[in-house]
Amino acid sequence: MAAPDPPQPPPEGSKPLSALLSGIAQAAYYGNADITEELLRGQLYPEAAPEEFRALRAKMGGLLQSIASADMDLNQLEAFLTAQTKKQGGITSDQAAVIAKFWKNHRMKIHESLIDQSRWDNVLKNMNWRVDLKSQSRHIDQINTPVAIVEMELGKIGQESEFLCLEFDEAKVSQMLKKLSEIEESMNSLTQTT
Repeated sequence: MAAPDPPQPPPEGSKPLSALLSGIAQAAYYGNADITEELLRGQLYPEAAPEEFRALRAKMGGLLQSIASADMDLNQLEAFLTAQTKKQGGITSDQAAVIAKFWKNHRMKIHESLIDQSRWDNVLKNMNWRVDLKSQSRHIDQINTPVAIVEMELGKIGQESEFLCLEFDEAKVSQMLKKLSEIEESMNSLTQTT
């Protein structure tokens, strides 16, 4: 039996490219404002002209953004990178290998960061609703008419809450129920298989 070939050393440019991808991820996905274009160029590609580096950074940032926004699995990533290597002005196969390795190692962390960034800061801590009868009104004909009261407690965890109170008359409740019914019908028609 022949011994397996020893692993090939990484191409010379793979370490700076891998570090560039890490820097892009730090700035774009992990909120590290200390990572600047000047810092990356100075540390990783000091010999590159600013325009040349800016183009490389933009290309790699765009590729990483496409990969991350689609949350590509390894098969999708392979197809995407293969297409990018065949595209005019695309990437080299060595760059594709570095990007694939980077994504394999950072996919979950970037995905979690994107989810965190897409969340609204405030959360709904509590919600109560009830139906009351109006006991006061500017118009006498509105007294003793039913109203729906919705109270929501909003806030960031560990901070003082804010309260939002909404009041709906019978017509507004009917409108809302009709809209909810339309949304439900639309969702049902989309989920039914033909």
